[in-house]
Amino acid sequence: MERENKAKYAFGLLRLAMGWIFFWAFIDKLFGLGFSTLPEKSWIAGSSPTFGFLKFATKGIFAPFYQSLAGNPLVDWLFMLGLLFAGITLIFGVLLRLGGSVAILMLTFFYTAGFMPPEHNPFLDEHIIYIFVILALILVGSGRWLGFGQRWSNTKLVGKLRFLE
Repeated sequence: MERENKAKYAFGLLRLAMGWIFFWAFIDKLFGLGFSTLPEKSWIAGSSPTFGFLKFATKGIFAPFYQSLAGNPLVDWLFMLGLLFAGITLIFGVLLRLGGSVAILMLTFFYTAGFMPPEHNPFLDEHIIYIFVILALILVGSGRWLGFGQRWSNTKLVGKLRFLE
């Protein structure tokens, strides 16, 4: 039983960490805290949170498609809302299937935006690892540990609409 409890806490901590990755990216892009985004390049300062990456960092066979999206306000909004939704759902452990699915979709886009063999491996990079981690978090129902997923799962709404779990 003790090993099972340790595993639950490990999955809960892993979920919190993955949620923080997405939420932090949202906060940094929104306010330009100087980590990945300079203050003058923040979304709140009027800059596009996706322009630089889509225009200059994309490579490989999908690069022309992603470059054509650079500076599009709809893409900026979808990107920022996706980061926020994935981050919040992973952190709190509610709507884990939906939030995790959004995270997996975004990670797939990030992977294909730079679709060339990674520097140290012919196909595997951190985006693929993160996809597997989030898939595991969804499959084990990690929102129940160190989160509000258990309480959320017991609501009448989720009882009727299981996909909201």
